[in-house]
Amino acid sequence: MSNHLFDALLAGRRQGNGQLFSPTPDSANRPLSDSDFLDLVCRVSSVLQSHGVKAGDRVAVQVPKSIEALALYLACVRVGAVFLPLNTAYTESEVAYFVEDARPQVLVVDVTRQAMGARLVQSSGVLTLGAESDGSLLTEASAAAPLDKAVARHADDLAAILYTSGTTGRSKGAMLTHANLLSNAQTLCTAWQFTPADVLLHALPIFHTHGLFVACNVMMLCGGRMIFQPGFSTDAVLWALPEATVLMGVPTFYTRLLADDRFTREAAAHMRLFISGSAPLLADTHKAFEQRTGQRILERYGMTETNMNTSNPYDGDRRAGTVGPALPGVELKLVNPESGQRVATGEVGVLQVRGPNVFAGYWQMPDKTAEELLPDGFFITGDLATIDEQGYVTIVGRSKDLIIAGGYNIYPKELELLIDAVPGVLESAVIGVPHADFGESVVAVVVKDESTSASALTDDLILEQLAGTLAKFKQPRQVHFVDQLPRNAMGKVQKKALRETYGEAV
Repeated sequence: MSNHLFDALLAGRRQGNGQLFSPTPDSANRPLSDSDFLDLVCRVSSVLQSHGVKAGDRVAVQVPKSIEALALYLACVRVGAVFLPLNTAYTESEVAYFVEDARPQVLVVDVTRQAMGARLVQSSGVLTLGAESDGSLLTEASAAAPLDKAVARHADDLAAILYTSGTTGRSKGAMLTHANLLSNAQTLCTAWQFTPADVLLHALPIFHTHGLFVACNVMMLCGGRMIFQPGFSTDAVLWALPEATVLMGVPTFYTRLLADDRFTREAAAHMRLFISGSAPLLADTHKAFEQRTGQRILERYGMTETNMNTSNPYDGDRRAGTVGPALPGVELKLVNPESGQRVATGEVGVLQVRGPNVFAGYWQMPDKTAEELLPDGFFITGDLATIDEQGYVTIVGRSKDLIIAGGYNIYPKELELLIDAVPGVLESAVIGVPHADFGESVVAVVVKDESTSASALTDDLILEQLAGTLAKFKQPRQVHFVDQLPRNAMGKVQKKALRETYGEAV
């Protein structure tokens, strides 16, 4: 019997001396053949087994991005363990919650956090990744015999648990199976036309579904290479760009590139594809990018529980402000949040998704799973959206961000698009805050575009611009100016933090 995910990802790399990794200017990537990388994976697999890791055991990992960290992910898949990556910014108290909830057999940390690991897990279950030290996984791997055979795993066996951000309460562990991860990678390889000739400029973190399960799985599956950078640096990305064919990023990547005069049409001319996700891309960024490079960014939509659900087409109309139609094999429907009935084309509803990419449920939360993963297989994403006659999806907000003022529904995205169009506005976020009479009141938080005559921009000017466009009940009661909007590691605006800041302001 095979290991469903591992065998597929490495099938094209078991023979020959290809290279998954291209070098980087900071020497973070060294020349490493596919056979050498597979040998490292097999040695790390042996170390995990020597520490008692069995099929189904969780392995929690909080380490900086590196080739060795990616090898650890594949080693977990090879031994049948459940990979549990953790944001490197998490504090000890946050990591303690995940350890208590997931009960990993092994916790792998950076050497600088070894003491923390020992406090959270028995010493025999703590390994470090990086510098040589007591309990160094790489030191043990260098002396270990490679694990010859992958542990047998079925398509429905768990491959990973990714915890949601917990912005609305206790973090939930999304359980992803071998089939979830493999089916999505296969779909994306085809939809985005990846081939062994592709070189992905990889500047994303790998504790997140975007950088790990989209970027890395796709490149391993298609047989291409990666320029594996530790994080986003404009200088490093521009240095590597001539060697790449594809860039996957978040909107911040593209705004920073556009802010640099070195990013020209000539610099991007050889690129096959620019992909954006994890947070909405402003229409202005779409337009500015196309004007600068002559290419249109491909925006797509996914989430922790489902990986990718929709994508603008590789060949066809990439529409700014939309995330494209459903990917092949994925079903979408929009329903009224109260009645559960489908809404008409063009109307706003809560987006539900069904397909082989949809997760198996929340770790140790059967009630929450039953609440959000319906008996018919549809998952309630919590995103509010519209779907037009051509199937293009436009995300207008989160259901928890829906503002209900005086009994009227207000969709923040509608207001944000209008505010962003006001001269002098860089971006905005609209939130609802408690109001004694109306239930909620509308508040706009605005970042000025300092490259323009934004000094003339005032709250009164913004409100005047909206007055002739929006119904009175939709108009903000207050406008606050900030230097930047609070975001998480993947660039998503944290509206919960804004509601906490401005909740008492009205």
